[in-house]
Amino acid sequence: MTAKRRRAFRRGRIGEAVAAAWLRCKGYRILDRRVKTPVGEIDILARRGSVVAVVEVKARPTAAAAAEAIGARQRRRLERAARWLLARRPDLAGADIRFDAVLIAPFRAPCHVVDAWRPDF
Repeated sequence: MTAKRRRAFRRGRIGEAVAAAWLRCKGYRILDRRVKTPVGEIDILARRGSVVAVVEVKARPTAAAAAEAIGARQRRRLERAARWLLARRPDLAGADIRFDAVLIAPFRAPCHVVDAWRPDF
């Protein structure tokens, strides 16, 4: 692994930890982190009440750059991963599923985008 990739990986892990702490402060219970499925990875799976949030975390130099980094292809991948996961988690049956994003930028509070996009299913 190159030094650049190691730095990016470390920055991503730190961003995910910050996002999880931010969500906990907002009353979410973190169900799982870095959920690997055959069709993609979910950064954070969180629950508050009857809502289960599939959360994508992006750490970039600015919040705008982080938001732009979540493209249509990545959204579809996350939707497929969520579908796969929900089919195997009976404890989440009946929950309202929502796709959120947490945007991380240096020296700024995390930006939690609630209901960042709606899936096609």
